[in-house]
Amino acid sequence: MIHHTMIVAFDDPIPASELDQYLKEFEELAKGFDPVESVAARHHIRVPGDDHAPVAVASAILQLRVRDLDALNATFTMPGAVDLINRWQSRHPYKAIWVNHEPLE
Repeated sequence: MIHHTMIVAFDDPIPASELDQYLKEFEELAKGFDPVESVAARHHIRVPGDDHAPVAVASAILQLRVRDLDALNATFTMPGAVDLINRWQSRHPYKAIWVNHEPLE
């Protein structure tokens, strides 16, 4: 099993309702894609130490669970993903970083 954990940082703060909508759309897209076994998405929990973040402060975290490397590679061709990214990037630019890893527990 492999987890694809993505950290999303919007360039400027966006309303919580819009972040909720982004996460909902991402979850719905991923849940409908066969190689994805599970998907979870949550808001970043802000703390005062975020003011000193060396790179960026996350807006949200998203995690996909897939069965193997082939399934992980398939997620990068998920139908509708490019449209979702382009639509949200045009409204609220953001950056994303990710890590692919085995379960942490």
